[in-house]
Amino acid sequence: MQKNDSGNLEQEKHALLEKRVGHLHLKQRLGIETERKARVFGQGLKFLNIENWATMHSVIRNSLRLALIYKRAQANVLDIAITHNTLPIYRLPEAFEGFRLLHLSDPHLDIAPDMADALIEKINAVDYDLCVITGDYRAKTHGDYHAAMSAMHKVRPHISAPVYSVLGNHDSIMMAPDLEAMGISLLMNEHIAISHNNSTLWLAGIDDPHYFRADNIEKACNEIPFDAPSILLSHTPEIYKHAAYADFDVMLCGHTHGGQICLPGGKPIYCNVTCPHTYCSGQWKYHHMVGYTSRGCGSSVVDARLNCPPEITIHHLCNTSSR
Repeated sequence: MQKNDSGNLEQEKHALLEKRVGHLHLKQRLGIETERKARVFGQGLKFLNIENWATMHSVIRNSLRLALIYKRAQANVLDIAITHNTLPIYRLPEAFEGFRLLHLSDPHLDIAPDMADALIEKINAVDYDLCVITGDYRAKTHGDYHAAMSAMHKVRPHISAPVYSVLGNHDSIMMAPDLEAMGISLLMNEHIAISHNNSTLWLAGIDDPHYFRADNIEKACNEIPFDAPSILLSHTPEIYKHAAYADFDVMLCGHTHGGQICLPGGKPIYCNVTCPHTYCSGQWKYHHMVGYTSRGCGSSVVDARLNCPPEITIHHLCNTSSR
């Protein structure tokens, strides 16, 4: 009976998603998800998918053990920093001056037993008006996602504001109904008008561009007024050129973890992206568009961080009259 109930629930989710994103999008997304387990090479924007390479996971862990720093690196995963960032937006309405966005990314909530508690502690220590999450709820790239959803269900009541999110390359599209049932609004190549004191700021979000190649910027922004201030949520910074030429003022993203395991001074050894390393952490700019790449509040591949602390970010919006 339980097996039948589970099967019926998955069918209901499938029907909801098909109505939401369309038959073709869902079929393509689920098809690539099914192939993930075997794909170390040749899918997505990167030829090598290190997340699926189990041997490399062992190499990293054993190297850290041999260097006698694995335990310290594990402890660093739960030592989440609070970063404050001023985010200039062209022609930001006066009502949004000082508006605060809580930016979470890459929580990978099932990577460590205390991950949810560590995140809750930091969220409870900050004030904000809106929360955005730029994907990667799950630690692995495939398989069961219920542990990650259970951990997010624990975190969600501590986010005291509306939440908008996109999916990452570790996320199954089948998570979407669970996330939305928690009050996390998914933007899957969609946009929404954020109203505040009779003024409007546009927020758009795309499905994962890195592995699933499921992004559609045109669909996400085609009804946003041309001269309106707008923010794009993307899991990865890799589509920064497309976002800038689509006339977004701001792009918020994650995926890179800032390198996660870095040399002294925070220089990343590997960022798992096909874009310049200057776009892999913190604030950056491409033409008129300002971007911010979060170091993420969790860890991926291995439960370890060196010279690259996890973070949650409070973006303080401010007006700029020129680009």
